[in-house]
Amino acid sequence: MPELPEVEVVRVGLDKWVRARLIESVQVLDPRSVRRHIDGAQDFEETLTGCTLRSVVRRGKFLWMDLEGLPEPTALVAHLGMSGQLLVEEPDAEDEKHLKVRLSLAERSDAPSELRFVDQRIFGGMFLSPLVPTTDGYPGGAGSIQPLIAQAAAHIARDVVDPHRDPNDLYLALRKRSTDLKRAILDQGIISGVGNIYADEALWQAGLSGLRNTATIRRQEVTRLDNALIDVMTRALDAGGTSFDSLYVNVNGASGYFSRSLNAYGREGKTCHRCADNGRESLIRRDPFMGRSSYSCPVCQPRPRRRR
Repeated sequence: MPELPEVEVVRVGLDKWVRARLIESVQVLDPRSVRRHIDGAQDFEETLTGCTLRSVVRRGKFLWMDLEGLPEPTALVAHLGMSGQLLVEEPDAEDEKHLKVRLSLAERSDAPSELRFVDQRIFGGMFLSPLVPTTDGYPGGAGSIQPLIAQAAAHIARDVVDPHRDPNDLYLALRKRSTDLKRAILDQGIISGVGNIYADEALWQAGLSGLRNTATIRRQEVTRLDNALIDVMTRALDAGGTSFDSLYVNVNGASGYFSRSLNAYGREGKTCHRCADNGRESLIRRDPFMGRSSYSCPVCQPRPRRRR
């Protein structure tokens, strides 16, 4: 599933190609992809037509576009799910096999005039959501200067690279719980944008086991983890995200390459780089985790001792 870097790459692309453009028409080709719009596909088409995409905003993995032209502050939310793509295309470009929604935009000489939502597995979708004030008075997310957030995303915490996030909040949130550390940093209500891949990478970099109980975590360990999360996310952003799946692409259909720099995720049975640098021998192990997998080094990420 796409994580913060993949969604941010899409946001930047949309900001370049569709921001400040008028929506001239909307075509819903599969009503399942607008199922979260409670008034139905026809209302979705009619409401959006004539609006302007004012800004493109992201918090964590959530992506939305502020709309201009409606009576109340409203956002067009695009949930990518497992396989959703937002692609900018010319009108005469062949329709993608799994094209679900087409937005025709006012022509601009230097940009294609269609925004297409493509979704093979139909876990994602598009819908309208009211914009509500942020609880802390800061902008809703990356790409916004307004203290507003799509109501559908108002429940999630600020993300790893949000300049308005207080790192101390992560420590306080972790100490209030008694759960596995990896499970906690995947909780979007604690810190948003972290998924399975980047959780494993940050835990490896911080030298912490994902099985560590959050109630026992020390402040210096949280600082180390927080720095690792920021570093991993920043490097992934610079590389354009991680693309294990051809579905994870930016608005022009290009894939990211951070997968070439992974230290833990997907490296089962391979030598741990840090241990090798320190003259030790250790192989990355894989363990089942919430229907997926966790990757870690048994030597430099020691598991907590079980209480008798």
